[in-house]
Amino acid sequence: MADRRRSSADQAAASRALPSRFLTPDDLVEMFELPSVETVYQWRRKRTGPRGFRVGRHLRFDPADVQAWVDAQREEVAA
Repeated sequence: MADRRRSSADQAAASRALPSRFLTPDDLVEMFELPSVETVYQWRRKRTGPRGFRVGRHLRFDPADVQAWVDAQREEVAA
């Protein structure tokens, strides 16, 4: 029984793992269940969201930066 619980917990953690590619604003909308991509652009304008960068005219996010931002948000709430 414990093995079953552990395997389902491992599966849940794997499903939450960030992809190894750079993320798009649409990826963030999907991941965080945001109302629209405009929320991501507002975060960028206000400098409150994860650090992003431009590739030409396209906005991208490093998964490590997104994870660091999520961790900082958790620490801020816990403090």
